[in-house]
Amino acid sequence: MTAVPSPAAPTTTVALEVRGLITAYGPVTALDGVDVRADRGAITAVLGANGAGKTTLLRTISGLVRPSAGQVLVDGADLTCAPAEAVARAGVAHVPEGRGVITELTVEENLRLGALLGAARGRTDHALEHIYEMFPPLAQRRRRDAHTLSGGERQMLVIGRALLSGPEVLLLDEPSLGLAPRIVAQIFGMLRELVDSSDTAGISVLLVEQNARSALSIADIGIVLNLGRVVARADAATLAADDGLRHAYLGF
Repeated sequence: MTAVPSPAAPTTTVALEVRGLITAYGPVTALDGVDVRADRGAITAVLGANGAGKTTLLRTISGLVRPSAGQVLVDGADLTCAPAEAVARAGVAHVPEGRGVITELTVEENLRLGALLGAARGRTDHALEHIYEMFPPLAQRRRRDAHTLSGGERQMLVIGRALLSGPEVLLLDEPSLGLAPRIVAQIFGMLRELVDSSDTAGISVLLVEQNARSALSIADIGIVLNLGRVVARADAATLAADDGLRHAYLGF
């Protein structure tokens, strides 16, 4: 089977580490001393209500927002306050909320944009075939304009485009938003297969979700944010079984 280009050989089991991160928008502190660790070959779910700081965490990691304090480390390299392009070149792929495809381009043209950075250069065709194996609906629509895709297909497209860069860390912001439960289950199942596959061994997924039940069903570790602070971190099964925590912060 052909493979999405894998990251360089890891030097540690920790792919991403955030230490004491403080990010503010004017007088409003969105992240207040946040510590997050995401291991290789694992899905780490970041959960919490609206306003908890989940999206700000991803935007700060990817260089779209500058923190006022703290560190962002990828494979031990300090990327705090690095520009977004440098973070991407270091192996961090960010899929923001909203399924932002370029509707005037075909599915395949959108995917090929992901190969402009990182390890995928020179191996784009092989990597594309693996993406089509992961997401069969994209293979069937590869020559169609992206505006013809359904919401679920667009979500597959933006995830596939991010994977074409051969990332070490994949940041996903609310991939289930606005999708039918059947499509959410399909996409989340593909994420689990991605992490477990020997072809992409070592990739780390940091998954921001309000759909806590679905996220914990595929995650290895769960982190709960509330008002910009980490209030819980444990393996996913432990968080899902904690009735008090679920009712207080996760809504199920």
